[in-house]
Parts: sequence; C-alpha cells; structure tokens
Amino acid sequence: MKRRTLMQLGWGLGAGMGLAAVAVPGLSAGGPHDASHGLQWASRTLNAMGTSMAFKVAHADGDVAERALDAAVADIRAIEDQMSLFRPDSALCELNRNGILRKPHPDMLAILRIAQQVSSRSDGAFDVTVQPLWQAFDAAKQQGRLPTAQEIAAVRKRVDWRGVDVLEDAVRLRHPGMGITLNGIAQGYAADKVKARLQSLGIAHALLDAGEWAALGQPAHAGEWTLGIANPRKAQELITGVALQGRSMATSADDQCFFSPDLANHHILDPHTGHSPAELASVSVLAPRCVVADALTKVFFMAGFERALPLAKAWGVDVLVVDKHGRWQASPGVALRQA
Repeated sequence: MKRRTLMQLGWGLGAGMGLAAVAVPGLSAGGPHDASHGLQWASRTLNAMGTSMAFKVAHADGDVAERALDAAVADIRAIEDQMSLFRPDSALCELNRNGILRKPHPDMLAILRIAQQVSSRSDGAFDVTVQPLWQAFDAAKQQGRLPTAQEIAAVRKRVDWRGVDVLEDAVRLRHPGMGITLNGIAQGYAADKVKARLQSLGIAHALLDAGEWAALGQPAHAGEWTLGIANPRKAQELITGVALQGRSMATSADDQCFFSPDLANHHILDPHTGHSPAELASVSVLAPRCVVADALTKVFFMAGFERALPLAKAWGVDVLVVDKHGRWQASPGVALRQA
C-alpha cells in the first residue's frame, strides 16, 4: 500500500493537503538559537517501499551533505531489497512464497524480533502476519465487494504472529498460506537506520521522511522541527502542529488505503477480528525510536479513543488520536504548536 507522508519543499503549511503529517516551520515564540547558521542544506527525494520519501540534511561542507544523502538512499534501497512487498525479488517476498528464508539478513532478523516484541506485549494487537487478511480484502475490492464472514474466518486461521520462527539461520512460517507484511513497521525502521547513518557521517541537522518521521538538530530557521497533523476528513486542513523535541513520529490514518467508501474498512486490520477497528480515524505516536512509533500506531488504533492515552503512558510514549467524528486528544507529553 502507498503510505501518506510527503515532505514539502519550503517546509511550509501551504502544500500539505491530503497528507497525514507535513513539515511546518518552528512555531514556538522565542525558539532556540539557530545553531544551523552557516550550514549548507541539501535534499533528496525518492520513491521507495511504496511511498514518497524525502531527506533534508545540513553540513558546513556541501559535498559532505551530498555524500550523506547518497548513503541514506543506499540504505533505503538495501532495506527495500529485504522488506518490500512491491519487489518480487525481495527477501520478504521470497519468505512469503516459500515459507522459509534461509540465512536472513541482519536487518530482517532485527525488524522481525522487534515486531515479535511488540506483538507479545500488545497481546497480538500488532501482527505482521495479517498479510492474508489484507489480500482477502484487496481481492474482494477488485470484485466490487467486501469479503464475506466465511472468507474472513478462513483467512484468520492463518494469522498468528506466534507462527513465525525467527532464527539466526532461517525465518520460517509454520503454517501453509501464512504471509508477512512489514508495511506497518518497515518505514519506521528505515527512518531509524538513515538517522543513525547520517549521525555516523557527521550530520547534526536533518529532517527525514521515510514514510514516517525522524529528525536531528534543528531546521534552518530558528525554532524546532514541527509537524502538522492533517485532518483525515478535511483535505488542506491541519488539526494542530506537533514539535518533535528530539523524538520520531509515525502516523497511520484510515483515509490512506481503504476498501469501502465510508472508510469503515481500511488497511489497518485487527488480527483478532479480521476487520478494521471502528473508532479511530488517525493515530500519531511520538517515541525515541521510529520503528516503535510505527508499530504502536496500530496498537493504539485497536485500543480506541479512551484507552489510547493510558496505554501510551504504559508504553512510555506519547500519542495524538483523532476519532471518526473529528474529535481529538493528545497525551500530556505531546508538544502542541498552533498550525
């Protein structure tokens, strides 16, 4: 599925229509000193992992900035080789085809182990084995309908994160017909990987949109890296701004990939029911690691409006949730900024 974040040239509000999160200028009065003064900024855009990505970095030496961007793109392509469902030759597609992936790459092992940790702690609310469910809904959509209760029940028998063996020498799917999607976690993993790569190359200021968001330092303008949360029901409208304050942010929304016009059936599927959770329209999670923020957006979708904030506290992260009627709330640690 195509994810929904796109970094805007100029870092302003104007071009943010239809997106779940966009970069906006730092809006806090009396923001921090502009530590990026005198640096040369460079940017790169690409299409990868089913989404549009964009990176913006700064360094005193423009050539260093460009080489850092080259390294970032190379990292993304390497992750695509492992985790993309859009490339038939990827390691993930091989696993889904054959039920086994021998000698898995360290990145594949790392992301699957993180996924299993989140699945275990969330009692399966996050589950990378929902791919057969997504395929059932997509196949029915091609026929102008939704899958029947019988079809969903049959597919759900193949959805269980505990049916994946993640070993050093091989990853195995225990049951025929199982399949994995990493679309709900891979963009966050990619953002973390690129951030670490840039830091190792001496980049201290950057904004990274790998489908989910991570940042370093501060922007060229005085202030802080701030993202606008889009209204999932009103294109061109932002609900609020959110300052990252050194954390990463991931957003999932029901209007980005859906199977019914009323958005009741969309790409976020509850592994326990086989259907999309009914209450929320958008979830944004702020966490130190983007891969965790990415996975937790689905956990909080399952939790619903009232349970999301207490659950965020238990996970040690912050969250902003929007329900189907446009009502929204944020946990106390979300630094809101006027959009």
